[in-house]
Amino acid sequence: MKHLKIITFLLFGLLVSVSCDSNFDEINQDPNNPTAVPADLLIPGVIRSAQNNSYSTFIGGDMGACWSQHFAKVQYNDEERYTPRQNVITSVWNNFYEDVISDANAMYINAESEDNNNMKGVALTLQAYGFAFLTDVYGDIPFTEAIKAEEGIIAPAYDSQETVYKGILSMLDNAIALLNTSGSIDATNDILYGGDASLWKKFASSLKFRVLMRASDKMNVASQLQALVSAGNLFNTNDDEAKLVYLGADPSANPLYETIVFGTRGEWKINSAIVEILQNSGDPRLSVYAGENADGEFRGKPSGYTDVPNDDYNYENVSPLGEFYLRPELPGFFISNSELKFLMAEAATKGYISGNANNYFKEAIAASLEFNEVPAAESTSFLDSQILNPEKSAALKQIATQNWVALFSQGVESWTEWRRTGYPELTPAIEGALKEIPSRYNYPTTESSVNKANYDAAVASQGPDLLTTPIWWMN
Repeated sequence: MKHLKIITFLLFGLLVSVSCDSNFDEINQDPNNPTAVPADLLIPGVIRSAQNNSYSTFIGGDMGACWSQHFAKVQYNDEERYTPRQNVITSVWNNFYEDVISDANAMYINAESEDNNNMKGVALTLQAYGFAFLTDVYGDIPFTEAIKAEEGIIAPAYDSQETVYKGILSMLDNAIALLNTSGSIDATNDILYGGDASLWKKFASSLKFRVLMRASDKMNVASQLQALVSAGNLFNTNDDEAKLVYLGADPSANPLYETIVFGTRGEWKINSAIVEILQNSGDPRLSVYAGENADGEFRGKPSGYTDVPNDDYNYENVSPLGEFYLRPELPGFFISNSELKFLMAEAATKGYISGNANNYFKEAIAASLEFNEVPAAESTSFLDSQILNPEKSAALKQIATQNWVALFSQGVESWTEWRRTGYPELTPAIEGALKEIPSRYNYPTTESSVNKANYDAAVASQGPDLLTTPIWWMN
C-alpha cells in the first residue's frame, strides 16, 4: 500500500508538471512589458528625436544656422568658425540611425504584423526623412546594409549618395501608395497630424518633391515632379505642412527655447548677413527674426573672429533672436509649405513642371509671412514688391534667396539649401579655420576604427573625409 501511494503521488506530480508546462508561455508573460509594441506607440519618439536633433543649438544652431549665416555667436564660437565638436558630429550619426531610422523600421515591421497600411506609410515616410537627413550632411552613408545587426551585419558598407537617393525615392513611392488606404493611425500618438492619413500622404509627396529637386542636377526628374503636381497631394496651405508644434514648458519645448531661454545661453544672436538682406529689401520679417539691441537697433554680427572683440560685438550691442523664435511652442519643421512652394517656383522656372513660376514664388513668400504673423497691410505691401525677373538665372537667384530667408531657424535645412543653390552669396567666417563654408560633416571618428574597411572605401569613392569635400549633388 505504501508503494502504491508513492506511485500515485509521482503520477500526480507528473500530470501537474505537464499541465503547467503546456501553459507556461501564457502564464509567464509580463503585461507591463509586452513582447510586441503597437506600431503607433513609436511615432512620438521618432518625431521628437528627429526634431530635437535638427533644432538643437549645437547641431541646427552651430552646424546649420551659423553656417548659413542666419545666426552668429558672441562667445564660444568655434563651430561658427568651422571647428565642430566631434562628439556632436557623432551624436547626429548615432541618433538618426538609432532613434529615427531604426525605430521607424521597427514601426514598419510592427505595422506589417498588424496589417495596417497607413502605419506602414507613416513608418516609411519617417525612415526616408532620416536617411535623407543623414546623406545630405555626410554624403555616402550605409543604406542597403544599415540597421541589420540582427542579420549579423555589424560593419555595414557605405552606399553612394545616388544609390541612397534612389532608395529614399522608392521608400516614398511605397509610402504614398500605402497612405490613406487601410488601417488606422492613433490620433493621440500621432503628434504631427493627429491620425490624418491624407496629411501624411501630403507630407510624403512634398518630401519626395524636395528630394527630387535636390537631385535635379544629377538625375532626370521632370516627369516625376510633374506627376506629383498632377496627383494633387502636395501641401496646399500652412495647415498641411509637416511640423511638430512643441509644448509650452521644459523638457518638451523647442530646443532653441530650452537652451537660450530656459538654459540662459544667450550667445546665439542674429547674423549681420540676414539683417542686411532684410533691411535692404524692406522685409517686415526683420522685427520678427531679431530683437532690438541695447541701443534699440537691429544689429547683426558677422560670422567669425577667433576672439570676439567685446567692444564691437557683445551680448548687449548685437541683436538677440526675436521673441517669436524663442517661444517654447515654436514648431520644428520637417518641411514647410513655404519651402515646397519655392521649390515649385524653381521647378517651373527650369521647365520641370507646369504652372506659373511667379505665382508659386508669391505663394511661397505669402506662406512665410503668414507663419511669421506679419500684419496684413505689411504683408500685402511686401508681396506687391516681389516679382520674379523674366531672365531665368536672375529668377533662380531670387527664388533661392527668398527661400533662404524663409528657412530662418531651420538651421540644417537652411545650410543644405544654401549649399545646393549657392544663394545668397555669403562670405566665409572671419578668421575661420577654413577658407570656405563647409560642404558636409566629416564622418564620426569611430567609423574609421570600428568600420575601417567600409569607411576607407567610402573615402576613396567620395573624396577626403573633410568638411570641404563636396557631396554628390553639389559636384
